[in-house]
Amino acid sequence: MRSALFLIIVGLGGAAILIALGTWQVQRLAWKQGVIADIDARIVAKPVALPAEPDPAQASYLPVKVTGHYSGDPLRVLVSQKEEGAGYRLISAFTTEQDGYAQMVMVDRGFVRSAAAESVVTPDTEITVTGNLQWPQEVDSFTPEPDTEGNIWFARDVTAMAQALNAAPVLIVARTVSADASGVSPMPVDTTRIPNNHLQYAITWFSLAFIWLAMALYFVRRRRA
Repeated sequence: MRSALFLIIVGLGGAAILIALGTWQVQRLAWKQGVIADIDARIVAKPVALPAEPDPAQASYLPVKVTGHYSGDPLRVLVSQKEEGAGYRLISAFTTEQDGYAQMVMVDRGFVRSAAAESVVTPDTEITVTGNLQWPQEVDSFTPEPDTEGNIWFARDVTAMAQALNAAPVLIVARTVSADASGVSPMPVDTTRIPNNHLQYAITWFSLAFIWLAMALYFVRRRRA
């Protein structure tokens, strides 16, 4: 009798913990969906002028519109596009002037296939870029150091790229670019890259709770038999 009671307590207690974890993931799912919806609305809002000193905490995903000129050779970030294969994001220094104040920032111009990267010509005409400010967190302890001689980067490290281009650590990810016939395809900011696995986690915890209860019931019935 005592062993059966012990199994019941363990079964109910373990299931309660697992159900609580599943419920927490459901709550996290609702929170993450709200965050993504807010970012989606921010991305497609009406573009504004580039702030003089944008704050990453406040200006991330801010839609902006700037006019100016590219300068120097672009940095190449190794990426892969579905149905396109391997290629590079091209990050160029970009000088814009607003209200008599010149700023040199960076523009993520978009994707080009590896085979075409060497033949890309940076336009020397005035360019208007509409896009979103972003400070992507792509660098971790597993990210290789950039191959500066070969001009191959393995992540968008805004601070390091700004130093390499002698620009401010401000990155505009292009959505549309005027007068750019270089063959570079913009890769606009979107929320599909934001991880949102809370539903799968919730299903996992609830499934484990069911299995835990089933196993506890099995052992109780076996003990009584």
